[in-house]
Amino acid sequence: MENNKVTISVIKADVGGLCGHTLAPDELLEACEAVLEEAVDEIILDYYVTRCGDDIDLIMSHKLGCDNEKVHGLAWKAFEEATKIAKELKLYGAGQDLLSDSFSGNVRGMGPGCAEMEFVERKSEPIVVFCCDKTDPTAFNYPLFKMFADPFNTAGLVFDPSMISGFRFEVHDVVGHKKVFLDTPEEMYMLLALIGDYEKYAIKRVYRRRDNEIAAVVSTEKLNYIAGEYVGKDDPVAIVRAQSGFPAVGEVLEPFANPHFVPGWMRGSHWGPIMPVGEEDATPTRFDGPARVIALGFQVCDGMLIGPNDLFADRGFDKAREKALEMADIIRRMGPFQPHRLPATMMEYTTVPKVLEALEDRFIPLEGLELIEEGGITRKDRGDVE
Repeated sequence: MENNKVTISVIKADVGGLCGHTLAPDELLEACEAVLEEAVDEIILDYYVTRCGDDIDLIMSHKLGCDNEKVHGLAWKAFEEATKIAKELKLYGAGQDLLSDSFSGNVRGMGPGCAEMEFVERKSEPIVVFCCDKTDPTAFNYPLFKMFADPFNTAGLVFDPSMISGFRFEVHDVVGHKKVFLDTPEEMYMLLALIGDYEKYAIKRVYRRRDNEIAAVVSTEKLNYIAGEYVGKDDPVAIVRAQSGFPAVGEVLEPFANPHFVPGWMRGSHWGPIMPVGEEDATPTRFDGPARVIALGFQVCDGMLIGPNDLFADRGFDKAREKALEMADIIRRMGPFQPHRLPATMMEYTTVPKVLEALEDRFIPLEGLELIEEGGITRKDRGDVE
């Protein structure tokens, strides 16, 4: 039976940066394009290769469904070829997101991030592909909530009969490795109770409730939990379907008009604003940031990717960029102090534990000890310690 569904796969990896973590150079993108071009009509239907900062993003359409070994193997091969060039050029962090020497059938758990969805094309099928740098998957918690659950952002939740029944959110506990489904609007408050916790909960998928049709998907792979140590920020990607029963393109983009704070930035250890930019400005430099997000609009036509339209390049987002830079100025004043610095629980896989380990033998218990004498009188003598 002929498969009348199309699959959109967005697979990303950082395999080397030109001068630190700022940019994946053209040579790496060209290496990936050469690999994908050879696979057109054999594995994939169409593709587009882009970058956000030092991450390479492979956007592919095909008929093979999600988690297909051939498609994932193709992406892995593309990243391997790019890694070879990265090592030849002595780029920074060459091959850092490829956590294995060989492909094992699926990129999940091997370093690269992956967002995929399969659907039957509508009469007109607009999608928006988001790519980020210097942040992690929870960066999409706030905007996805605004897109699919907030009527002050998305007028269609009020005016569109096909959306009024609401959306179902698939939320992953990325620490406990489990998931839960929550329906809006009825379970909105419980949803917020979870997704407001950026350390533990990330939205993976959103479905339209009336027919369980896929609406959005995010890459939720966390490199630190895979590798067991800090190996780089997770830099997520996402796919959102728009129009005709889903939020309009303008409603999909609107949450980014008011920048929000996300974890990541320098050394993956700080809170900072996420700034919407066009492809040409997706080169984070200041303190390795601020975090960037690009939005590419495509029309899916018989499985082909028509576009993209570089949506955040619009001057309508100029004030959002200005606001993000103002937010960056304010939070940067804190330096290594919270709330700019992430809390200890979110720093577990950074380099901070190595500092604490070096100091471990120098910590002295407080309770019941005769502490350092001050002029021959201890705190215990003064009655400070019972």
